[in-house]
Amino acid sequence: MTDNQKLEAAAAKSRELTQRPANDELLKLYALYKQATEGDISGERPGGFDFKAIAKFDAWKNQEGKSKEQAAEEYVAFVDELTAKYGQG
Repeated sequence: MTDNQKLEAAAAKSRELTQRPANDELLKLYALYKQATEGDISGERPGGFDFKAIAKFDAWKNQEGKSKEQAAEEYVAFVDELTAKYGQG
């Protein structure tokens, strides 16, 4: 299985958790996935009162400098942690 296939399999697995992860865990999943698929974030930080977009931007920004391969490995490992914690349906 290629790294991309492992990443996509983990993404599918994350959608089958029996409980919703905490917001900080969801942000980490989002940020690692974006870093693994797109690399470093670009563009300006959202302003105003779009707190969800700001949180997502900041989470992804915290992954900056990490290679796509490293982010993918961390994503897969984190999904495994969440599966052990929350179960899979």
